[in-house]
Amino acid sequence: MGDLSGASAGGAPLPPQSGSDPLPKAPPSAPHAADAPPSGGGSDQPSPAQPRAGRNLPAAFAVGGALAVAVLASLLVWRPAFLVVVVAAVAVGTWETTRAVQTTGARPPLVPLLVGGAVMSAVGWFIGPAGLTLGLLLTAAGIFAWRLAAGPDNYLRDVGSAFMIAVYVPFLAGFAALLGAADDGHWRVLVTLAVVVLCDTGGYVAGVFFGRHPLAPRVSPKKSWEGLVGSLLAAATGGAVGLWLAFGVGWWWGALFGLLVAGAAVLGDLTESVLKRDLKVKDMSGLLPGHGGLMDRLDSILFAAPAAYLLLSVVAH
Repeated sequence: MGDLSGASAGGAPLPPQSGSDPLPKAPPSAPHAADAPPSGGGSDQPSPAQPRAGRNLPAAFAVGGALAVAVLASLLVWRPAFLVVVVAAVAVGTWETTRAVQTTGARPPLVPLLVGGAVMSAVGWFIGPAGLTLGLLLTAAGIFAWRLAAGPDNYLRDVGSAFMIAVYVPFLAGFAALLGAADDGHWRVLVTLAVVVLCDTGGYVAGVFFGRHPLAPRVSPKKSWEGLVGSLLAAATGGAVGLWLAFGVGWWWGALFGLLVAGAAVLGDLTESVLKRDLKVKDMSGLLPGHGGLMDRLDSILFAAPAAYLLLSVVAH
């Protein structure tokens, strides 16, 4: 699942399930722990540099640590720098997703997506939700206009795929900018990230020790219902403690926050898993050693950020 640590909610190893769809061969990038193919499809002996989890763990920890430091420094040293981090992440994620979608033959226009993504985050930061929505509308207009130059052939295909990318990456990521722009934005972002990390970690640990029943075998065969329960319990606990410490909110509101944000995070993880299966790619890119692409780390955060923003607008106003 997409967090900075590289763990995976509900993604602990399960025995191979008969009838589950095997993953296509991966490009030469590190696999995503949540979506690794079932064991038994090849050698079970990991190499020293490539452990059984399917990733180069030293590289994964180094990259994950660097990402965490960048986020924490931007929040705690000079908070407007967090907007720069969000805009950069949106640009990379948009490029990765556009590149992956192009494997289907679609040609979503990249320039209006990159420009529009930066506009969404920046205007959302300074104006709020109305600014984020305005940025999405301007991006849509830019997509329509830019694609006109290529003529009518496959216009609907290209514009439709571009709209999907615009909503999936920059619009959803824009809610992270909205979280960070608040007066207490550093707390809002940190609590949200903590809940997502606990969701991932709780799901992984519960799945390792108790995972028996596949959650979505056709989408992500290694995720289990037991792992999902572990994700929800860990996130609810973290939400209860985090919101009480940061905002003085009653533990029941914090637990509800953790449950709902964790549910959104798991949905985000599964959404990217099904997209990658449809696109027949293992990772969105090989940009981050030990992780795959940046989108392979952001998938759950993209869905968790809007849920966290809306919930905190109610319980931590």
